[in-house]
Amino acid sequence: MDPKVIWMLAAIVIVVAVVGWILWSRKRTAQLRERFGPEYDRTVQQTGAVRKAEAALHAREKRVERLQIRPLTSDEVERFSSSWERVQARFVDDPHAAITEADKLVGEVMAARGYPVGEFDQRVEDISVDHPDVVMNYRAARDIAAQHDRGQASTEDLRQAMVHYRALFRDLLERADAAERAEEPTPASRGVQ
Repeated sequence: MDPKVIWMLAAIVIVVAVVGWILWSRKRTAQLRERFGPEYDRTVQQTGAVRKAEAALHAREKRVERLQIRPLTSDEVERFSSSWERVQARFVDDPHAAITEADKLVGEVMAARGYPVGEFDQRVEDISVDHPDVVMNYRAARDIAAQHDRGQASTEDLRQAMVHYRALFRDLLERADAAERAEEPTPASRGVQ
C-alpha cells in the first residue's frame, strides 16, 4: 500500500476519533447540565474548570448509585408529614428551635431514604444527584441557621430558612411517594377491568 494512502487513512481515523470524542464530551456535558441544573454551574464555578466539575459530578452520580436509596412507605410519609406540621407550628413561638428541628427532620427523612447523613457537604453532594432543584435551598437554610447561631439573622431570615427546608422536605417526600405509587399495581396489571 502506498505510504500516502496509509497517512491519509491514519489522518481520517484521527479526525473521526477527535470528532467522536468532541461529540461524546458535548453529550455528556448536556446530560450533566440537565441532571444537575444550577448545581452544574455552581460546581463549575467552585472548581474553576468544566472538566473538573464534570468529573466531580460524575463521581457524585457513581457514589449515589452505590447507595441503597429507597422510596418511603405511605406510613413513613404520613409520619414525617405530621412531624413537619408540628415543626412549622412551633415556628410561631420559637423560630430558632423550629429551624433546628426542621434540619433534624430533613436529616431523618434522608436517612430513612438511605442517604448517609454524615458531614453536611457530603450530604449536599449526595442529595444534589436526585434533588438538584432544591439542593440550593438546603445550603441556604443551613447558612441562615448558622447566621442565627452567630446572632446575625432576623426572624424574617429564619422564616426564609423554613421555606428553604420545606422545599427540600417536600421534594424528598413527593418523589418518594411518587415512586411508591409508580410501583403499585394498576387495576389493569392485576387483571381488574
